[in-house]
Amino acid sequence: MLIKVINPNTTLSMTATIGECARAVAGPGTLVDAVSPSMGPASIESHVDEALSVPGILEQIALGEAQGADGYVIACFGDPGMDAAREAASGPVVGIAEAAMHAASFLGRGFSVVTTLGRTTGRAWDLAEHYGLSRQCRGVHACEIPVLELETDPDARKIITEACRDAMESDGSDAIVLGCAGMADLCEHISSEIGAPVVDGVAAATLFVQSLVTMGLRTGKREEFAAPPPKKYSGMLAGFGSD
Repeated sequence: MLIKVINPNTTLSMTATIGECARAVAGPGTLVDAVSPSMGPASIESHVDEALSVPGILEQIALGEAQGADGYVIACFGDPGMDAAREAASGPVVGIAEAAMHAASFLGRGFSVVTTLGRTTGRAWDLAEHYGLSRQCRGVHACEIPVLELETDPDARKIITEACRDAMESDGSDAIVLGCAGMADLCEHISSEIGAPVVDGVAAATLFVQSLVTMGLRTGKREEFAAPPPKKYSGMLAGFGSD
C-alpha cells in the first residue's frame, strides 16, 4: 500500500518531520511517501496562504495517481483543498484536522485544539462545525508561535506544552488536538507532561487512510466528487487543463 502524505507548504525540513511521524504509525507493508509541492507558500497561516497552496496539492495528487498511490493525507491543519483533492484522487483523502478531531472525539466528552497563531483559530472552529464536532470542541487556543518558528524557537516545546495544559484546565477537556502538522513530533512528550491524550493529526490521518484502503473503501464518485469535467485552463494553471 502506498500512502502519499502531502505537506501543502514548501518547507522540506517540515515535510521530513511529517514523514517520520507518519511512518512511525504505518503498518507493515505500507509505504509512506511524504512530499511538498513544487509551488506554494513556505508556511500556511492565512486564507491567502491556503488558497495558494491548493494548486500545489493538486499537482501532487496528479503525480500520486500516476505513481499508483492508494490514498492521501493532506498534512495542514486547515485541511486546504480537500474537496478538490477528493475529486481528483481515486483513493481516499483525509485531512489532519478532520482525522485528529474525530480521533479526539473517541477519547472523552470534549477536546481542546492548540494551534499556532490566533488568526487561525477561526478556521479551526469552522472545521469543527463542518465535521459535526462543534459540541465536542470545547476551545481553540493559540500559542502564538509562527509555523516556521516551531523548528527554530528553542522554547517552542515548553510554550506549546504549557498552552496544552492551560487549555485542558480552562476548557475541562479530556484530550488535546495539536493544531499544526509542524507539531506532530511533540505529541508523546506533551501527553507525558500533562497526563492526558494528545492527538497528532498526521498519525491519525495516516492510520485512517490505511484503514479505509484496507477495507476497500474510497470516495464515492457518483455525483459531487466525480472527476471534474475536462476543460481548458489558462496562464499558470494551463497544466491542469484538458481538452
